[in-house]
Amino acid sequence: MIDKLVSKISLNIKGKNINRFIKKLRTNKIEILSLKYIDKNQVDIIIYKKDYETVLKIKSIYEVTELDVFGLIKIKRKLKISRHLIIITVIAFIIFLIFTHIIFNVEVIHSNKDIRNLILSELKKENIKPFSLKKSYSKISQIKENILNKYKDKIEWLEIEENGTKYTVRVEERTIVKKDNDNTPRNIIAKKDGVLKKVIAEKGDIVKDMNDYVKKGDLIVSGELIFNDEVKGKVKAEGKAFAEVWYVTKTEYPIFTFKETKTKNTKNVYAIKFLNHTLELTFNKFKTKQIEEKEILKHNLIPFKIVKQKQTETKVKDEILTVEEAIYKAKQKAENDIKKNLSKEEYIIRSKYLKSTVKESIVEVEMFFAVYENITDYAEIG
Repeated sequence: MIDKLVSKISLNIKGKNINRFIKKLRTNKIEILSLKYIDKNQVDIIIYKKDYETVLKIKSIYEVTELDVFGLIKIKRKLKISRHLIIITVIAFIIFLIFTHIIFNVEVIHSNKDIRNLILSELKKENIKPFSLKKSYSKISQIKENILNKYKDKIEWLEIEENGTKYTVRVEERTIVKKDNDNTPRNIIAKKDGVLKKVIAEKGDIVKDMNDYVKKGDLIVSGELIFNDEVKGKVKAEGKAFAEVWYVTKTEYPIFTFKETKTKNTKNVYAIKFLNHTLELTFNKFKTKQIEEKEILKHNLIPFKIVKQKQTETKVKDEILTVEEAIYKAKQKAENDIKKNLSKEEYIIRSKYLKSTVKESIVEVEMFFAVYENITDYAEIG
């Protein structure tokens, strides 16, 4: 194996009395590894590259032509010839890594600017922002749960979709009906679009019929008391309005899942992180682990940092689902995500599976839900 790497060179020698030149080579202690006579005045030989200069010095009237090279010298020449191709390939690979691991844009879709800014701020805290690394499915799920739990009174539903190098965030605002003790005249209006199913009016006049379609902001119960087409008085409308509202959701579920449990084995490890790759400065690595991480050094422009990790060893039980099983699990998750935001008076009327998409090891399921929901909101009467 080592001999194959030693640099050798194949030469063609031409001239009269070629055997005299061969003897001359041996006299100069040049080892001939291969000797092939082409005719009486011409031979092909293979020698070590280190002897090539000596051959040129003693060639005299003989014509010496290089035919080929072998071993390390051939590798070096190929690398030299291909260096531009290698540079281009490396640059292309880096660009590929950037475009497959980095997010360039984060868009929050909602009509309320304050809600958009709130979500963008929370995502930024979780390092979801332009020119940040993409997150894993489990990390995205955890971030969604964190935001929903933190803003239970403001956010009803949240979904983060990855579209190439962009995150699209869809959010539904939660409106909490607050009790108040003043008697300011007001109307009951629709909090969102839907078809009215039930209206309870303790004070005020119902101005909509059941099964009427209402849009957000439409008047449902009027606080103005009208007699003979004249406003005779104003009251603080009291009651509730329920409607059938609709949602189209996109829910992801991994085909490959696992259950992870911690062991008692822990250790501190330093690591270098670049793009989505981590180099741990340790020899005895845990096969699976949970990590608590603290940054020691990072660069604001280059996705590079050094971190200190507290690693806890874990045991993992794998589960590989079929596509059909993953679709079923995604359907259940979509339904549970809707249900957990409903009160005791609210429920899912019907649901419909629309379509599914398999990308890498994740199934994305699109579902339609019709929900019996409280759409009560209020507007003061001026």
